[in-house]
Amino acid sequence: MRIRATVAAVSGALALSALAVPAAHAAGPSTHRADAAKIFQAVHAPSTAKAGIKASVAGDDDMPYDLGVTFSNLKVAKALKVGTTNRVSTTITYTMKFGADVDVRAEDFFSEAYLYKGSFDRPQNELSGEDLARCSVTSETTATCKTKIDIYPADGDLDNIDAGTWRAGAYAVALNGQDPMSRDFDLSQVGYAEKGALGTTLVQRNSKLTTSAKPKPVKKGKTVTVTGKLTRANWESGKYSVYKGQAVKLQFKKKGTTTYKTLKTVKANSAGTFKATTKATADGYYRFVFAGNSTTPAVNAAGDLVRVKK
Repeated sequence: MRIRATVAAVSGALALSALAVPAAHAAGPSTHRADAAKIFQAVHAPSTAKAGIKASVAGDDDMPYDLGVTFSNLKVAKALKVGTTNRVSTTITYTMKFGADVDVRAEDFFSEAYLYKGSFDRPQNELSGEDLARCSVTSETTATCKTKIDIYPADGDLDNIDAGTWRAGAYAVALNGQDPMSRDFDLSQVGYAEKGALGTTLVQRNSKLTTSAKPKPVKKGKTVTVTGKLTRANWESGKYSVYKGQAVKLQFKKKGTTTYKTLKTVKANSAGTFKATTKATADGYYRFVFAGNSTTPAVNAAGDLVRVKK
């Protein structure tokens, strides 16, 4: 789920996460998202008219206190392959340490992990889940947390420039009974903690690769011409577009065997298609293979069978 900074005064990855309030979740844990939005807008807003909080109770000197919570052992998938239509979800787990003065069992204590692209202070995009993390207390000072990241490419969660390395962060908020919409709201009684760069993952534009080998059949020793095209998800158009300038390997697997062998490496032409020739030696399968990179995952085309006649 994409989270954009909708208020120019709000900065930082936590402020972005706080702004995620899905319309379908108007009550329950998602209410905390709205509360957090008010709090962190108030923290970063330049004026006393902070985040819809009454100016009379949201003085410029109000700041949440540093919550005694730290984060570690965050685990996230190494890479997320995102196409153009289907939702992609991944699980993040992390450990949360807290002091004796932090009531993590309180109804208005909550935590979440998220992914952000760019710098921690000024992320260009951020991805979160539809629900806050579920944390289980394992000792007097430790809890293990689990949450999901949900990506909806068809809803505009990603721009093409977002492909590549993303970092993971986590935060915790203790409202301590404070209601951001109340006239008596005291921001200084709210605690928060946040940490970025807890882990990394790749958010990649899903790739597709085709192979077509001709003629079929072919005489032994004659030329086999293999063509193909490499495309990848274009998150802005909602379609797959040609990925130009890339190199692929042409591989061959003799029928009845299990291993492909590389014959040569070819590069795409100006139209983004591949063409390679080789001599027919035996019945077998030809395919192209793309090694992948940080923005686009590796992909193997399906093998195309060519029979050899004497």
